[in-house]
Amino acid sequence: MALENWLIKVKTAISHSFDAAKPAAPKPKLVKKSDVGVLAFEISGLMSKLLHLWQSLSDKNIVRLRNETISLEGVHKIVSSDEAFLLGLACAELAENLRLVAKSVCRISKKCEDPTLRCFGRWFEEFANSGRDPHGWVLSWKEMEARIKKMERYVTVTATLHREMDELSILESGLRKSFKCKETEASICDLQQKIFWQRQEVKYQKERSLWNRSFDTVVSMLARSIFTTLARIKIVFGIGQCPQSLTRSLSASATVHPSDHSPSSCTFVSGPLMKLEENKDLAGEFFESNSKLLKPPATTLGAAALSLHYANLIIVMEKMIKSPQLVGVDARDDLYAMLPSSIRSLLRARLKGSVGFSASDPGLAAEWKEALGRILGWLSPLAHNMIKWQNERSFEQQNLVPKTNVLLLQTLLFANKEKTEAAITELLVGLNYIWRFEREMTAKALFECSNFNGILNLKNSS
Repeated sequence: MALENWLIKVKTAISHSFDAAKPAAPKPKLVKKSDVGVLAFEISGLMSKLLHLWQSLSDKNIVRLRNETISLEGVHKIVSSDEAFLLGLACAELAENLRLVAKSVCRISKKCEDPTLRCFGRWFEEFANSGRDPHGWVLSWKEMEARIKKMERYVTVTATLHREMDELSILESGLRKSFKCKETEASICDLQQKIFWQRQEVKYQKERSLWNRSFDTVVSMLARSIFTTLARIKIVFGIGQCPQSLTRSLSASATVHPSDHSPSSCTFVSGPLMKLEENKDLAGEFFESNSKLLKPPATTLGAAALSLHYANLIIVMEKMIKSPQLVGVDARDDLYAMLPSSIRSLLRARLKGSVGFSASDPGLAAEWKEALGRILGWLSPLAHNMIKWQNERSFEQQNLVPKTNVLLLQTLLFANKEKTEAAITELLVGLNYIWRFEREMTAKALFECSNFNGILNLKNSS
């Protein structure tokens, strides 16, 4: 019996020793969400574009759009005098710019851990078409202002990181060259010390910038800002229902404010910015409607692919008209070579029968200069805006932030082709006269000077 008890004790001890030897169950590891890393620079660019777009929707800029931009003489003369069309065009362009930013964010959102954020594209399209915001991503005005300041800080710090990384790359390249050239040990040690401190600076800036932020963090920030910006566009242009979270009291001079009768109805101080009943399709398939509005009609320079060419032509003529005495025969021929066949035909018809005419009337020359100044006064701004707009949207500039608030309606893209060509022809006819006048006056002055010198020579010889 004693032996049996002893065996039981030994068995129990051995069993306990095996239990103690069993490896402990591994603790669940905390999975670190992946950081955006080098994509920080692309994301910073998206934030910058979003900041610029939000600024273009400020009360001040919308007041300028309503009271100044769509009232420009050049816009009314060759683009359109229909305010509803011009405002619709402005709305469509702003919404399209936002859609392009959202498209890039949608691609980045695929890397998020949060399944809701991964479906950002679907939620954004649904919000655009129906106004439905199931996740409450539309921020209040106060929250958006705070978000704007935070994004501005991220953009600034990420730009600093980019400069510091460039500086580190230059230093490391210099060190490699030093090893190849077998420079002095002191020189190499100095470079190594600089590289060490530069790496510390880069590490510090990475911690502060977007580099070390997770995809979930940056996409959440961008998604909510995009939703709020689209809500602002709809408020400004009176499309659909205004989110209550963006409602705020404005002064009497402000552009957009909730109506006293209906808090969800957005009205302009001087009337609705866009009448909803005339733009019901905009509240439906929102971005599809925009793409239709942004397609230039057949009668425009944009449809004929001439807007940029005519902008350059107008700018060249502007310089010549300002200084006709400096225009040589070769420059005049180069200008004529720039003219398309349609303008050449108009010019020939206007100048028919005037070959070899004398341009010696100072009064007529002064009248032409005044007339050309008036035409350039309204036509030239549209030409310069066309160049700015095109440069900011060229392939090489796509990752840069627009520096102006130039809209399509302020350019030649939607300008009527026939009216624009008539104005350009008038400039050419006037330029032809004042150019001939300047040449004839110069020739006359030289001839008189020559005669005067000849008379002096005869007197001296006698």
